[in-house]
Amino acid sequence: MTTLGTRLHTMMKGRLVGKDADGRAYYESRKATRLGGGELRHERWVLYNKGDDPSSVPPEWWLWLHHGSDMPLPASMRKPWQTPHQPNPSGTEKAYHPAGSDYEGGKRPKATGDYQTWFPED
Repeated sequence: MTTLGTRLHTMMKGRLVGKDADGRAYYESRKATRLGGGELRHERWVLYNKGDDPSSVPPEWWLWLHHGSDMPLPASMRKPWQTPHQPNPSGTEKAYHPAGSDYEGGKRPKATGDYQTWFPED
């Protein structure tokens, strides 16, 4: 959720660069600021439209946010292996639970016998 302070900062100092397919808005500061190394750069940020999940930022915008490119990459340059974002299911019913987990009945499979215990030499 965007705070009132962030909205005011965005209105007064930000310039809208674009929006992604999910409605997140990406902004850049109007004035460049000097960073620790003396380099002048524009501050960049994103306003989420629902929830604050940074992992949901698409790769083309992530690259722009982290100053990897001057403009976001067009969606046409996405690679086939870049799949759409899926929220992390940890803590939900869809979370992964390996065999032997208490959530999966708590019964571990028997050992296969292909393991030899290591003992230090005296």
